[in-house]
Amino acid sequence: MKSPETTRRVREAMSTQLTPILSRYWDHKNAWRLSTYEENGGYSALRVALERTPEELVAEAKDSGLRGRGGAGFPTGMKWGFLPPPDGGPRYLVVNADESEPGTCKDIPLLMATPQFLIEGMIITSYAIGCHHAFVYLRGEVVHVYRRLMQAVQEAYAAGYLGKNILGSGFDLDITVHAGAGAYICGEETALLDSLEGRRGQPRLKPPFPAVAGLYARPTVVNNVESIASIPPIMGHGSQWFTQMGTDRSKGFGLFSLSGHVTNPGQYEAPLGITLRELLDMAGGIRAGHELKFWTPGGSSTPIFTAEHLDVPLDFESVSAAGSMLGTRALQIFDETVSVVKAVSRWIDFYAHESCGKCTPCREGTYWLKQILTRLEAGQGLPGDIEKLDDVASNILGRSFCALGDGATSPVMSGIQYFREEFELAMTTPVDVSFPPERSTLFAKESVSS
Repeated sequence: MKSPETTRRVREAMSTQLTPILSRYWDHKNAWRLSTYEENGGYSALRVALERTPEELVAEAKDSGLRGRGGAGFPTGMKWGFLPPPDGGPRYLVVNADESEPGTCKDIPLLMATPQFLIEGMIITSYAIGCHHAFVYLRGEVVHVYRRLMQAVQEAYAAGYLGKNILGSGFDLDITVHAGAGAYICGEETALLDSLEGRRGQPRLKPPFPAVAGLYARPTVVNNVESIASIPPIMGHGSQWFTQMGTDRSKGFGLFSLSGHVTNPGQYEAPLGITLRELLDMAGGIRAGHELKFWTPGGSSTPIFTAEHLDVPLDFESVSAAGSMLGTRALQIFDETVSVVKAVSRWIDFYAHESCGKCTPCREGTYWLKQILTRLEAGQGLPGDIEKLDDVASNILGRSFCALGDGATSPVMSGIQYFREEFELAMTTPVDVSFPPERSTLFAKESVSS
């Protein structure tokens, strides 16, 4: 085990530079083709993995400290280990590619540029957990990504990486790519499973958890795209290589998605623990002539941060200690031209629309949040509206059936916490007067002719 001093030195050395691993050859010609992947060492990790026992692979995943890259940050190897002992029946791997939260945009580029990372990771993971039929649940609107992923799966079959007796190992695996119908709620793992089974996508009561009774009531592992895509590098280089990056409790690297009012938005692959200040330096800073006002560390469902949080290490523990969540590392950057009230109102429009309606706190709560924020945006606030916003959000938090309701409260409560004066101003002054739309390129309403 590394000493605290060694860990500190490694972290200081790594956190100021990018670590292109999954994104290393995104700019190569035909990066998505199997031939390009193999030229860059693709499927060498699979060959190594097939020489080991499934138990050794699960242990390697645990030793790496890889935590889920889909938002919750649950240890990946531990999730694999939750599966009950084999009973002769099937067990499944389901990859959650239903990326749809505002600001989150890492899995789609990864699948578009290098889908074979995911496929190799799925084969290794399936071998480790005893799965012979794995699924990718992809957001249906991204037709171009769906076609590319389907082509990648076909290439893997043709090369002998999928199907019967993979590479002469005796291990069989089929992969099915399923296109969802565009419901944000299906990003919740049990709603995804219901949708995959052909039912309406709504979260299930837990327990039982998917590890015990998941897809078709069989033991199931549900992992994010980036989590599974990180498996080949880990198995190829070893868990110790992975633990040299990141922090003590947040190991490894990740894709940080910078969007909004930043000079060079895009994907920045770096060790966990890097700060927004460092990422902004690499991205050319805030757009010329402006300054940072607020930002999200993990997408719209995480409490917002301000310029005071520029030096918070972007790892699970540090972000949580500062009052937010690392989530999907979707860093939405907003400068001083943006109204916090308008930004929060847009996000709540989304959550109210995407609530599945199964539980009262989320269904009714997001509706009332939307009504109040619409009034404030128009400068028509009623006495007590700000307190009512906080009260409604407090009654959703921790009481909704799944995390969608909790996520909807995050921008409301943190917005009031850090920018209460803007909400008070909006009680009597329309937001578009305080923050003219022409000043900002974000959140300007489009005029719709009837």
